[in-house]
Amino acid sequence: MIIRSFLVVFILSMLFLTGGTATQAQTQAQPLAQTLSGCNGVAPLRTIQATPATYRSLIAGLLPGDRLLLAAGTYTQGLPLHDKHGAPGKCIVIEGPASGAPALFTGSDSWNVVSLKDASYITVRNLSLDGLSKAGDGVKAEATGVSAHHILIERLHFKNFNQTYLTVGISTKSPAWNWVVRHNTITSTGTGMYFGNSNGEDEFVNSLVEHNLVYDTLDYSAQFKHQLSRNTAIGIPATGTTIIRHNVFSKETGSLSGSGARPNLLVGHWPLSGAGSSDIYQIYGNLFYQNPYESLFQGEGNLAFHDNLLVNRTSDAVRIQPHNSVPRRIDLFNNTVVAGGNGLRITGADTAYPQRVVGNAVFAGTPLTGGQQSNNVTGTYAAASTFLNNPMAALGSGLDLYPKSGQLQGPAVDYAIFTGLLEWDRDFNSRSRIVTYRGAYAGDGVNPRWTPALAIKPEPSSLPPNFLATFIPVAVTE
Repeated sequence: MIIRSFLVVFILSMLFLTGGTATQAQTQAQPLAQTLSGCNGVAPLRTIQATPATYRSLIAGLLPGDRLLLAAGTYTQGLPLHDKHGAPGKCIVIEGPASGAPALFTGSDSWNVVSLKDASYITVRNLSLDGLSKAGDGVKAEATGVSAHHILIERLHFKNFNQTYLTVGISTKSPAWNWVVRHNTITSTGTGMYFGNSNGEDEFVNSLVEHNLVYDTLDYSAQFKHQLSRNTAIGIPATGTTIIRHNVFSKETGSLSGSGARPNLLVGHWPLSGAGSSDIYQIYGNLFYQNPYESLFQGEGNLAFHDNLLVNRTSDAVRIQPHNSVPRRIDLFNNTVVAGGNGLRITGADTAYPQRVVGNAVFAGTPLTGGQQSNNVTGTYAAASTFLNNPMAALGSGLDLYPKSGQLQGPAVDYAIFTGLLEWDRDFNSRSRIVTYRGAYAGDGVNPRWTPALAIKPEPSSLPPNFLATFIPVAVTE
């Protein structure tokens, strides 16, 4: 099994090195998710068929390498995965039908639907979850557990986890690391995703959140809580990188106002010293759309935020500001912003660290505030129509933030300082960065790829060379 896993990774790596075709690259977008979660794309050793009548009795006997294949139907008793452990390359997989009628799990006031407690090397995919506006969360790493690590949550559809803003689609309340959360749709929930704990404990580390669609939440689309410390004694990596990429976060309708208003995405700080203090959030290739009462993104600590699209008609786009600590290393580059309020705003940062604002295209009431600014294109909110194809249209009804022909170009930008970041040289479409363009797209005229929509962003049709090798911890050294 070890030899097989090595050969898979070696072959994929060689395809990247030798310039595999677009079709090959598209089908290979998943290896990072598989290697990070520990499943490694290895086929199950045993498949066990299950129905709503039999699945609970079969969970206890699941062993590393087993797949529990759930038939279409309605499952009313939850999915408790307690003291369940797969192994590297031998994940325990629970999945429903990939198409057609779903395996539908319904919510409860008495339990969380998918309950993880002291679990590892687990994959859950292809399920529908309807919370029925009950109190239980959709997927939860339980607070009573020691840890939940190497977890892959993929292609789940969540709705009606909305009894209050405290009801969550995906939540971790025990220490968690090496999670992969991808290709999920989360709508009509209190909070879409909530990683970590409000007190700064139960850290969420070294994980990947990608290609999710989160919309119409009462509270955050996603929140990554601040961390006070790193408990390496239980196996959490001392350093790591958490990637938030290629997601769609929309709060156009349904969100709380007044004191209950929250950004679409918020990330807190890493531990301020010791293990984890050099970690960084890498946030790129995302679409942030509409939040009538708050900013689209708020962050502090160490983060890189690049090649994102942001549209907020009446409020702010990005606020980098103190929350539970202060901003430290901040890299904001190659974003396209259309906002009625502030565009990119940095306040209250620790000046012992760099805060760089480079190569962005920002059209807003106040385009830029703070940071070391260079090579940006800025203008009023109304000026966006001069530079972009159709920035005033609604999402899914013609919105097009691709530059008009001949626009958003300037002198070449030196990106050497960013080369340690993952996919620093790829634009929103995952195409090679052309260093004379400003904003999230490296091109002008007709957008050759995905048109922004309220939908899961497709996998990129091309990937950078040595893609697997680029996923390494990025230390903050300045």
